[in-house]
Amino acid sequence: MTVAIEMGQTMAGAPASVDLEELLATRLLVQGNSGSGKSHLLRRLLEQSAPWVQQTIIDPEGDFVTLAERFGHLVIDAEEHTERGLEVAGARARIHRVSTVLNLEGLDAENQMRRAAAFLNGLFDVARDHWYPMLVVVDEAQLFAPAVAGEVSDEARKASLSAMTNLMCRGRKRGLAGVIATQRLAKLAKNVAAEASNFLMGRTFLDIDMARAADLLGMERRQAEAFRDLERGHFMALGPALSRRPLGLRIGVTETRPRNATPRLLPLPEATLEDARAVILAAPPPETNRPQRRTPAPDLLEQLMAAKSAALEAAPEPVEQPVSAEELAERRARVDRVLVALLAEPDAGFRAVGVLYQEFVVRCRIEGLGTDVPELSDFRRMLARARAGLGADLGEDDAWQDVSLRASLLPEDMQGVFMMVARAAKEGWPCPSDAAIARAYGSHSLRRAQRLLTYMEDQGLIVCQLDGAGRRIVTLVELAWATAPGDPNADEVAAEQGCSPAP
Repeated sequence: MTVAIEMGQTMAGAPASVDLEELLATRLLVQGNSGSGKSHLLRRLLEQSAPWVQQTIIDPEGDFVTLAERFGHLVIDAEEHTERGLEVAGARARIHRVSTVLNLEGLDAENQMRRAAAFLNGLFDVARDHWYPMLVVVDEAQLFAPAVAGEVSDEARKASLSAMTNLMCRGRKRGLAGVIATQRLAKLAKNVAAEASNFLMGRTFLDIDMARAADLLGMERRQAEAFRDLERGHFMALGPALSRRPLGLRIGVTETRPRNATPRLLPLPEATLEDARAVILAAPPPETNRPQRRTPAPDLLEQLMAAKSAALEAAPEPVEQPVSAEELAERRARVDRVLVALLAEPDAGFRAVGVLYQEFVVRCRIEGLGTDVPELSDFRRMLARARAGLGADLGEDDAWQDVSLRASLLPEDMQGVFMMVARAAKEGWPCPSDAAIARAYGSHSLRRAQRLLTYMEDQGLIVCQLDGAGRRIVTLVELAWATAPGDPNADEVAAEQGCSPAP
């Protein structure tokens, strides 16, 4: 399924869009002088793609922290954490699939580079099982991948440049899609800029930057003068995710605004020279030698898990009339029926959880269940149970509570597979095939299904064995439930049947 992100309009008035899947595979470079609208472009891209893909923003000026209020991004103030803490935070954000903003405001250039490098390394070094698609947006990229050495130490510059090179050169296979923005191409390291296949070039005035922009867009040198005439928010686009030929476009409006708005002219205050002298040249306050208070760094994992619900907790809760137990049970049953109907669609098993949740919310509202729609975290658990074929009666079983507890040790997207295997073991059904496991996970890859079982076995939750006929048996550790022998290479029909009793 192609996901088109609306960015605005072309100069001819036609809609201008970005192919998100192509962007994830080919990366993006944005260039423009200060005031050309780069940050506005990045904000538009982030807002439009937020429902579809996990995001992280390396934000040197704190411009993008307002995304948290509208889209639920977790803001991490880098000044409050060590480099090691930020590296761990990056890995945890990737594992738990939480969109983040790394706010570097308040740090000097060297510490910005060190902390950004640590966070990017955490995103980059997670295990293969967590290589989920992610947009990694780096604003003012020339600060983190400078073309020449500056006033910072060589150690900090090399660490930051290495992290940026990994992002742009090796990140694609790990699901990391770099989106870098810079004021000047001449200040950006060439090996970082060269890895981008999509370009959005805004207003620029220096000859060297105009020449590089024209080269990247395949334009003649005499056409480079056009970059001086671009208005704020206007860009020339080229690349497989944008356009096969240079295309002028105008970026659309955004829902959020930066904290630091563009300065506006204001009338000077009316004050006499004597009053101004008394205020400005007054004696300075006495200095205090009070040591700087060092507050302990907060638990980042706890922040990550609470990020999605923070905005809702701040809002006042509406006063609701008490609901009887019978009415509450009926509402839950109706919500369950909506979920069952959604999963009955042929392609539901292979759609992203976020996409399924959006359609689920729409269907619930159509059924008049708008106030009973579960949160995304609750929907993930419902989806895992539904894919496992777990009914309410089985869920109330005391032994099954132990299974749910063990499943909670796994990432959310693996819990449905574990419960499906556990149900087959409890009922003595044949072990699900690789195709059935892949379908429950939302994938077509049989090798990924095999890796899921290997991961669960490494975590000490299951034991996999093969009998003399090559059929697989899975035993749950401690519970001693074991599936009947099942063919791991069963065909697609068996995959659609999932865990069903042996004939």
